[in-house]
Amino acid sequence: MKGRWGPAESEPRVRIYRAMAAAVSECGLRSLTLEDVAARAGVSPEGLGEQFADVEECFLAAFEWCSRRVGSAMAEAYAGERRWVEGVRAALAALLELIEWEPELARLWIVYSLGAGPPVLRRRAEAIAALCEYLDRGRLEAAVRSEPPAITAEGVLGALLAILQARLLAPDPAPPSELLGELMSLIVLPYLGRGAARRELVRPIRRPSQQRHGGRTAVEGVGMRLTYRTARVLSAIAERPGSSNREVGNHAEIVDQGQISKLLGRLESQGLIVNIGAGDRRGAPNAWELTSRGEQVERVVRGAAEESEQLPPR
Repeated sequence: MKGRWGPAESEPRVRIYRAMAAAVSECGLRSLTLEDVAARAGVSPEGLGEQFADVEECFLAAFEWCSRRVGSAMAEAYAGERRWVEGVRAALAALLELIEWEPELARLWIVYSLGAGPPVLRRRAEAIAALCEYLDRGRLEAAVRSEPPAITAEGVLGALLAILQARLLAPDPAPPSELLGELMSLIVLPYLGRGAARRELVRPIRRPSQQRHGGRTAVEGVGMRLTYRTARVLSAIAERPGSSNREVGNHAEIVDQGQISKLLGRLESQGLIVNIGAGDRRGAPNAWELTSRGEQVERVVRGAAEESEQLPPR
């Protein structure tokens, strides 16, 4: 699948959208200011103010960008299958992978858009209506005694989004991809009946794409999920050995320094990176390098990310 949350606009704009997602996840929508977004995007408040009149306009632009990315990824996945149930499963898997790779953008799109102003709510309703059209096609394949009512798609999608919202707000949720079988069972039940729902529940879930690159042993035993952000951080360190926390964050496009510090700490605890700087002395910067194991993992994760166009080839 191509184009996951990928930049369809200029990189500076995409950086602002990611900064908006990070800021709203941390501050909430009500107390959020353009200054908060500017600080995380690495731009001046004046420069951001020239592009957006207020926070709501900036949020709307970020939401629309996310909607285009979600719609494109799901439509492409759906179109690659011949049968409705297979198309829905592929589209749902694409959505869950997007959420797993970019939880902050997913929270902006699924959770925080509910508290935004009328323009965002209108765009959200349009996006939901488009997704409902795909689900509603299940009525043509209905295997139950009576055809489900037209409102079924809205009810099913509402339940699905409520589940995803709860997972996105949980402190330490399981990977969203693990919900695929249960969510598919929920989707097909009113259309295809209990037998189809049971089959979807037990179908094997395709695991993350790094397993397709012949390097599975390199990532075995890693006690953390190797996500999009992991790939960006490992790649940043591989390309610029000795980078500080801030330098790694800037190159990996993770604008929140608290988040990059936490991720670096987790990578260090897994033996994937080592601090060769004087960061143990107060006020001295860290300097990160990959360990030999980290180099192996970085190659595997990079291969998976390049395949999905998440990282540019080196």
